[in-house]
Amino acid sequence: MSIWIARLVRLRWLIVLLCLSLIVVLVASYRHWDDRVSFWFQQQQVGSAEQQASIWLPGYKAVLQGKPLQGLEGDEVSGLTYSPESDTLFTVTGKHPQLIELTLDGQVMRRIDLHGFSNPEGVEMLADGRLAIIDERKRTLTTFKLGTLTRSLEFADLASFDLGFIDAGNKGFEGIAWDSRNKRVLLGKERGPLGLFSLPFPGEDGAAGTLEPLSSGHLFLRDISSLSYDARTGHALVLSDESRLLLEVDEQGEPVSFISLARGMNGLHQGIAQAEGVTMDSAGNIYIVSEPNLFYVLHKETVAAD
Repeated sequence: MSIWIARLVRLRWLIVLLCLSLIVVLVASYRHWDDRVSFWFQQQQVGSAEQQASIWLPGYKAVLQGKPLQGLEGDEVSGLTYSPESDTLFTVTGKHPQLIELTLDGQVMRRIDLHGFSNPEGVEMLADGRLAIIDERKRTLTTFKLGTLTRSLEFADLASFDLGFIDAGNKGFEGIAWDSRNKRVLLGKERGPLGLFSLPFPGEDGAAGTLEPLSSGHLFLRDISSLSYDARTGHALVLSDESRLLLEVDEQGEPVSFISLARGMNGLHQGIAQAEGVTMDSAGNIYIVSEPNLFYVLHKETVAAD
């Protein structure tokens, strides 16, 4: 009898181990850990010439991290863009719709009330000094020019483009980037499913071309929260809040490099929780904002030639 009891106990433990193993495999697959590890090994084989031809995220280190954006504690910042004309940054807030202008070290310079907006999630500097705002709930892309004295904007007075996806709910478009090489807007749909799209530049009257899907089948991300475009390389940055990753993709939407936004990685003392906006300045510095109001700067170290 004791032999059968021992066998039964071992069988139960075997079943438990098999169940745990299955759970680990399913979780790893859901979080794309297997893809991430595989691509990490690929990154180790990339030479300096290829690194210099790309943004090359592993070369970046956090030089300013977790700085509170003063006065925005309850406003939930989202999206981020760089203006070369003013050498400043812009972000939007969703809880109380505002457009916020920031210095490059995260000081709040100006607040612009967004009347009639529902849930602004992305902002981008386009051509001709024009800005664009993505409203996830309204499913719109709104464009306008901003005056130096502007303190409020009315949604009804601005040119807007309907992005469709009427059933997307709160899983619509969050990321937006201006592709200056191809004169188009790049858009990132958050999830359900996530995806990358392109849209020819909207004119003054809001007219735009057709929204076209881009390749995004190899993105090992759970969601897309923000986009940024680098005209020097033709590559884009894709930020994922849920995966805590920043991913570089080429013009075909294929991964080139990535970094984790977890604690201890790339100089981060604490992980970046709920990263919601990313952009690059003309010098190649990367800026990130996270909800509700934290600000980060990453600087690239010089890569030695082979």
